Amino acid sequence: HALLRKEKITVRLHYDRTIDTTVKLRVIGQRWHQLLRVDFETTPGHEILRSKLADYTKLVAGCDAVILSDYGKGGLAHIARMISLARRHRKPVLIDPKGEDFSRYKGATLITPNLNEFRDVAGGWKSERELTGRAQRLRRKLKVDALLVTRGADGMTLFERGRRLHVPVQAREVYDVSGAGDTVIATLAVMLAGGSAMDEAMQWCEKLGAREQ
Repeated sequence: HALLRKEKITVRLHYDRTIDTTVKLRVIGQRWHQLLRVDFETTPGHEILRSKLADYTKLVAGCDAVILSDYGKGGLAHIARMISLARRHRKPVLIDPKGEDFSRYKGATLITPNLNEFRDVAGGWKSERELTGRAQRLRRKLKVDALLVTRGADGMTLFERGRRLHVPVQAREVYDVSGAGDTVIATLAVMLAGGSAMDEAMQWCEKLGAREQ
């Protein structure tokens, strides 16, 4: 909380004395490459989640864009309601998904799965044409405006109604890809909130080196 205040970031935190702070244990190999991460955590209580939803309901009208990052930690129990509220206020809603069931994200503006997350939900493919077909079917099923699949060293591919846009990236040597997906969705949100088109927003993701492996 102190670090966020120091950076002048407006934040509303709720404290739950019934759970412990999440601990993430990282196993680092040679050349400082992350090999493994083990999380120790407890799901937040219903009272805290209701309080957070109340805060969100009050604040969403004043936002330019909404990012909902689903880490599978139990913090987005009311995500369907949150998406509905944001769209009612005509705010773009960007989702960083988790798990094998994307139905909870129905009605969002944009969903940004990585390649493995997309495969777990849509199934495998043998060609780019088949990939496009699966992506467009999923997009229509979820009633989202766009689906952006981040593909590691192969760049990222955007699927919208009637079109497919692929943006390659310059390969870079990285030691730790933690937060790469967060960087992608944050860049997209800032650009879209500022009035940029999706094409331009994707180009900025590449310029910033925002790619996920």
